[in-house]
Amino acid sequence: MADLLTIQSKYRALMGINSLPKSAIDAAMRQAGALRGRNSERGMRTTPENSMRYLYSQMWVDPELRASILDIREMDRLDPRVKKIHGRTARAATKGGLKLKTSSDNKRLIRAWADFERRLQLHRPDKLESDMRGLMMEGNLPLQWVINDAGRVVAGIRMPSETIRPAVGKNGAFLDPMKAYDQIDLTTGAAVATFPLWNLALVRLTPDNYDDHGCMGRPYLDASRTIWLKLKMTEEDLVIRRRERAPLRTSHVLEGASPEELEAYRHQVEDNQKEITTNYYSNKKGAVTPVQGDANLDQIADVAHLLDTFFSAAPAPKGLFGYVGDLSRDILEDLKQDFFDELDAMQDTAAVAYEMGFRLDLLLQGMNPDNFDFEVLFAERRTETPNQAADRALKLQALGASRQTVWETAGLTPSRELRQREAEAKSTDPYPDDDDGETGSNPAPGAPRVKITPGNQPKGESATSISN
Repeated sequence: MADLLTIQSKYRALMGINSLPKSAIDAAMRQAGALRGRNSERGMRTTPENSMRYLYSQMWVDPELRASILDIREMDRLDPRVKKIHGRTARAATKGGLKLKTSSDNKRLIRAWADFERRLQLHRPDKLESDMRGLMMEGNLPLQWVINDAGRVVAGIRMPSETIRPAVGKNGAFLDPMKAYDQIDLTTGAAVATFPLWNLALVRLTPDNYDDHGCMGRPYLDASRTIWLKLKMTEEDLVIRRRERAPLRTSHVLEGASPEELEAYRHQVEDNQKEITTNYYSNKKGAVTPVQGDANLDQIADVAHLLDTFFSAAPAPKGLFGYVGDLSRDILEDLKQDFFDELDAMQDTAAVAYEMGFRLDLLLQGMNPDNFDFEVLFAERRTETPNQAADRALKLQALGASRQTVWETAGLTPSRELRQREAEAKSTDPYPDDDDGETGSNPAPGAPRVKITPGNQPKGESATSISN
């Protein structure tokens, strides 16, 4: 209780709020795993190398992470392939925005989410795309929750992760939850800001150890940096080779000519070249022999190998980024499923950060988030097409699933659909939808009957028929 009072008093003094719910900050800290109380944990979470690194990095950011992020940003700025990988992946992952998955009976929770989403501009595609691009390029998504004088979360600002230093000890645990993260000024080395654990939500992309809080995430294309440098160097050499060896040359041989005669002949030939001269004349024994350019410029197997190696670390096959080549359509469709799996994994990682901010906002309103069954997700899961999702929803309806489950499976928001149905019932719709004769999700007598037939394959279309 003393720790809770200390945290609340510090927070009130920092934010000037006197009406903070009694256990809001304590619940947020326990949710993040900082206030564990007395437990049986023993030993070291970190590797010996990381344990030694944390001792040296208490006053500075991770230099390896910063170097990796700077390289990735340079690659994104110079190479259109890297830019397309980051841009297309971020747009595909955030398409459709966020949604709150909960029961339609939790109307208060749904209203709170709608207000939270509007205040933090999470309904804007460019905001979500920017956060997803930052997660891919930096390997981390640190979101600072900005709280106003009324005790409400009003913004989730993405911070540059290369300036964030986790304040952990040599065992990888936070030394002080009220000073969990520091933002370092790279010019002076001083800490310009200190964040409590509840004030900064940090999600990491493929960290070496999730339980090691000092272990930061890695950029998505981190392992491709050396391959990209080799590919760039080889492509530059290819252009130089083509420019130097591709033009057609001629060898002029004048047997027995003196140096003066040879020099005069050279000047004459070079002057005539400006007039597109193709015939040469000599009164001495000689010959003009064409020297072909490099005939092996199409042999670029080394470039193709580096290109394949580089795109092996991309979330999607190179065919989706413009390099079709001899890739067949069937193989491309199969590889797209791997791309969808990668998108779903990044969606789950980023959605955790937004859910942490929403839970904090609920706590500040005096609502315990553990009393509600909800989850913050991205609206469109990419492992299946919209047509397949609709077909699966219809099959669940045929099995007698609830209407809310059917709508969620189809990618719709149940609370929004219910409001729309109520609005239609009160309107002047000539064909009102009367649910009085329905039981669960079974259609009323006379309603269209839905039948599903096989054919719901990744490369095919679902065979769904609706008849009266």
